[in-house]
Amino acid sequence: MTQTAGSTFPDQGVDEFRLDGYVALITGAGRGIGAGIAQAFALAGADVALVARTASELEDVATAIRATGRSASIIPADITDVSQMPRIVEGTIAEQGRLDILVNNAGGAMPTPYLDTTPEALDEAFHFNVSAAFEITKRATPHLLASGRGSVINITSRMDSFTARQMVIYGTVKAALSHMTRLLAVELAPRVRVNGIAPGVVDTDGLQSVLSDEVRRRIISATPLRRLSTVADVANTARWIASPAAGYVTGKIIEVDGGAESPTFPDDTPDRVDSTPSGRRHALGRVVDPDESGDSLT
Repeated sequence: MTQTAGSTFPDQGVDEFRLDGYVALITGAGRGIGAGIAQAFALAGADVALVARTASELEDVATAIRATGRSASIIPADITDVSQMPRIVEGTIAEQGRLDILVNNAGGAMPTPYLDTTPEALDEAFHFNVSAAFEITKRATPHLLASGRGSVINITSRMDSFTARQMVIYGTVKAALSHMTRLLAVELAPRVRVNGIAPGVVDTDGLQSVLSDEVRRRIISATPLRRLSTVADVANTARWIASPAAGYVTGKIIEVDGGAESPTFPDDTPDRVDSTPSGRRHALGRVVDPDESGDSLT
């Protein structure tokens, strides 16, 4: 390889995709995408702090990580309660000694027809997906600055720019999270990088429980790479973004969608016959798990 002027390469034998010596704090880490990211980081050499509401699920993930020889702390907490953020961050520092990576994975919202959507539901989803990520990032920032290699990764969704029926709340809050990612990247540069991952349909256990063979076939057919995303696809992307190999990447939303440029989940929602409650007709064709799973559908 010819080395161009000004370019630098690591010493031979240095793997810039490794995370040795890093500590990562991951929300929604009890299952699904969050658990996958935690395990991918551990395999790359990182120690982790795992946050979710269900302690037993966190223990299962921690056990798997400790089997790889890495350290795993569990912090049962409800991230929608922003008063718990100091305890989460300081608990990580107390047990792990430092913080280099924050992954805001917890989030979600249920699909709802627009005329059935309440302002309270929108506020709740915004708080869960945006305000919680905002606050924990703010609490973590002093430690990320001290790290010298700090990185924040927000798990958003392709619905941040796609359009589909029943997704007004979900798409709105994910768009807000994606743009907050870009804004924070500017605020925290050059010492902390901030990026997002926007998955398409991810084949999680939660999705498998509601996905029929026919719907699965239709999603695959609508996806250029002709398969669903796996948790590993998202987790490996997060591992790259967090690593020195992505050291010049900030303010970006990385799309992990198999090449899709429109929603792949079938939209069988009928047109409304009128705007009155008695005339409303809709089919709830999507499920987005709002409990600590990160994004799994578009």
